[in-house]
Amino acid sequence: MTDSTVMADARPIAAQAEMVSTRVGLPWWRLLARDPLALCSAAWLLFMVVCMVFGPEWLGKAATDINLRGRNAPPGSLEHGWLMMLGGDALGRSMLARLVVASRNTLTVAFTSVIVAMIVGGALGLIAGYVGRGVGNLIMRLSDVVQSFPSLLLAVVVLYMLEPRVANLIIVLAVTRIPSYLRVTRAEVLEIRERGFVDAARSMGGSRTHILWRHVIPIVAPTLMTIMTVDFAIVMLAESGLSFLGIGIQPPEITWGLMVAQGRNYLSQAWWLAFFPGLAIMATTLSANLLSNWLRLVTDPVQRWRLEAPKQ
Repeated sequence: MTDSTVMADARPIAAQAEMVSTRVGLPWWRLLARDPLALCSAAWLLFMVVCMVFGPEWLGKAATDINLRGRNAPPGSLEHGWLMMLGGDALGRSMLARLVVASRNTLTVAFTSVIVAMIVGGALGLIAGYVGRGVGNLIMRLSDVVQSFPSLLLAVVVLYMLEPRVANLIIVLAVTRIPSYLRVTRAEVLEIRERGFVDAARSMGGSRTHILWRHVIPIVAPTLMTIMTVDFAIVMLAESGLSFLGIGIQPPEITWGLMVAQGRNYLSQAWWLAFFPGLAIMATTLSANLLSNWLRLVTDPVQRWRLEAPKQ
């Protein structure tokens, strides 16, 4: 076999190796662009964040202005202005403006609840998994007590006893989600603390706090972030259900769940009053679930190749 033949045979192999090497280690934004469902989900959630931050300032007045001539105006009717493109409610208020303004309360409750639950549950899980068996057993028994009550029933009872404000709603929903983060974190820590690099850090004089911050938490954090994305959808549905039952956020404040509850009496004559807020809830929860699946692949070194593999 001549040298020219060997070089010719090696070119395709070298080209394939170069293609693979350029794909491995892609930044997260390029991996997101390669997944259309995750990209659309991230775009929708980013749009919801913009509505949550700026919506009440832009459309707050339009969401409360009453126009009796536009009562139950159907979608697509621009007779009363472009804000009525999604129709009007029973008092002639713009459905589009109310959806945008309601996104702040709905998303704030959901996002804050999962952040609080992740921080508290993660911290308790670190203590239960690394500090000692006695403290760990005590924390786990407290977690069992919380989990023994159905989360929605616990929220209903507490909110009936307390005033249904945003802060109380956040606390109740966060408490019901803490055991999920606690148990996952404890299980991860029990496995990580037996690895060789933790033993090496301990033998070199590393303190317990140093080992947790530098070696344990960076490994546990991606798992908690994935759970938080799924929990965001769960908590948002729980908040919408509580508002639908009338024990969540009360008027004049608005949420998507409260809008669905207010529109159920008009389903036969104005279906859009309940349909559009329900569609917003569905689209946001679906986007959160799709994005959590993408995050699970990105943060898992074993599965990441599925996103980095060349497209066929």
